[in-house]
Amino acid sequence: MGLTLKKSSVYDFLFLVCIAVPYFNNYELTFAVWSLTILATIQRSYSLTFIKQFFAYTSIFLVAFFITFFKDHQIYYIIRDITYILKPVLGLLVGYQICKKSKYISLDILVKIGFYVAILHFIFLLRGILFFRIFDIHDLRFYGGYFSDYEVFILVLLIFHKKFELSLPSRKIRMYTLVIGFSVFLYLARTNFIQLAILILGVKGYLVLNKRSLTYLLSFIVLGLMTYALILYVNPKRNGPGIEAFLYKIKIIPEEAFKTRVNRFNWKDFNDNYRSYENIMTARQVSKDGFWSAFFGQGLGSKIDLKQKLYLGGMELRYISILHNGYMTVFLKSGFLGIIILLLSFGVYFKKYKTSIPLVSQINLLLIGMGVFMIFSYWVFMGFYFKADTKSILLGFLLAFREYYNRNQKLATTNSQKEPF
Repeated sequence: MGLTLKKSSVYDFLFLVCIAVPYFNNYELTFAVWSLTILATIQRSYSLTFIKQFFAYTSIFLVAFFITFFKDHQIYYIIRDITYILKPVLGLLVGYQICKKSKYISLDILVKIGFYVAILHFIFLLRGILFFRIFDIHDLRFYGGYFSDYEVFILVLLIFHKKFELSLPSRKIRMYTLVIGFSVFLYLARTNFIQLAILILGVKGYLVLNKRSLTYLLSFIVLGLMTYALILYVNPKRNGPGIEAFLYKIKIIPEEAFKTRVNRFNWKDFNDNYRSYENIMTARQVSKDGFWSAFFGQGLGSKIDLKQKLYLGGMELRYISILHNGYMTVFLKSGFLGIIILLLSFGVYFKKYKTSIPLVSQINLLLIGMGVFMIFSYWVFMGFYFKADTKSILLGFLLAFREYYNRNQKLATTNSQKEPF
């Protein structure tokens, strides 16, 4: 008897591969897998909401592509930028098309994939411990990964599993929550803890502004300030062990990404505030070429001169073409016009999507939380443009799933009303 596979199983496997491949930190492989998946799942039609989001990121790319013809950049960096700046477009297409292609897709598959990703994280950590004898938290993060936004999203789905109508057994819900929660903790990533807090606030409805939500938000802000004051009082040291090093990273948050002056000859100031240094150098280089450079950017293949060689990503570099800050990366390639388009694309998270279906309402609240986090994510870690990012896939999936579920529930309601008593 021949082996037969259901189409839904094939698409589930494709989805798993597309989510997992960025964790191997090989962007060429990610680009190839995502591109092939898009070709294998292409659709005949797309919703207007998705087209607007797709058009926004495509427009950022086209502005940068057009400006490239007026510059003299190296072909290697141009090709490299093409793949990087197209990444959000690919991710959106992957998530949207796979969701529409499978007739049996559900939020359960997101959770199962999150569990497999967490197991993959543990394997990476064990590899570092067993084969490289690494026990220091900094080195373990190097082998295991620095953060995982996808796992945080899944943890939120599990915490509010009743609201998101997960059909998994209670035993699996508890096991997945424990495993994924522990995996998220082991990243010790500030952005992931902030993301978790923002998404919970979003799902609870506290990011929809009204008197009740403002009360909770104010309480949350006060609690955050008190926690930060306590960290300042403890005064964790820069090279402290384990949790102390993590607390030190929290202590320097206000300066790390927003400092306007960095002394590159002071190693401590430079290392602690390197992201701000990137932003400063980018603003100087782009703006010194005049208004049109600032408005349209410097195109694909453009680079920033750091004025000194640094070890970044295991390589010694003086010129970089992709920054830690997503807004500044777009500014370098597509100027203020690109940033305006990027900010307009955030409307998909906050636009009111009228529905009376509870699950769709919860997805709307999750998207609001995602939108608030994305504003922050682009500033500290490139947003959709980070090479290990999978949030663009998740957004594409949620847009397609919301449309699919909303339409099917309406059809089911209409048909039940037509049935004779």
